[in-house]
Amino acid sequence: MESLDVPIPTFLALYYILVRLPIVLRRRLSCMFLNIKEMEVRRIRFDETFEPGQIDFSDTGLRQVTGVHAEGSASVLENSGGEMRVQGRFSGTFEADCDRCLATALYPLDKGFDLFYRPPPDLEADEVKIDEGEAEIGFYEGLGLELADVIKEQILLELPMQRVCREDCKGICPFCGSNRNEVTCECHIKPADDRWRALEKL
Repeated sequence: MESLDVPIPTFLALYYILVRLPIVLRRRLSCMFLNIKEMEVRRIRFDETFEPGQIDFSDTGLRQVTGVHAEGSASVLENSGGEMRVQGRFSGTFEADCDRCLATALYPLDKGFDLFYRPPPDLEADEVKIDEGEAEIGFYEGLGLELADVIKEQILLELPMQRVCREDCKGICPFCGSNRNEVTCECHIKPADDRWRALEKL
């Protein structure tokens, strides 16, 4: 059987068109924009799955393990001046380095949300007053919101401030660097020298 001699540049171009391009297009099409103009006509319903890499978590210390599934709806409130309501539920699994021992901490999430967004206030006014209820309202610019941005924000809010692999994590020994969850080291904290305590009070 004769072999087909395909130049490398041509082969790479075919590979991109036949393999990579459909993947890129699927990812772009799965990203959904919640358009306020469309909501004025009808309620927008969404049922989206964001695969790892579609939402950027590189600046958060999180690693997405599974696809994040989000379903729900978005609608504009009548006579509200463009205020929108986004309701739904998301689920997915993430991991991060434990703040105490640096081992992998796993976070399976499954959470409902009911959010309100409105156009930004007029910053040209001398003073913008925000009451207690408005403190829980988000803002959007232009014609609406990216669903991915809404879901990312909710994921970050759902995670604890201190990320630990387990509640009783013993952390890393400050002397030998051993993970005290896995080994019992012989290191002991030496008591402070009493002769220096007087200086601490100065």
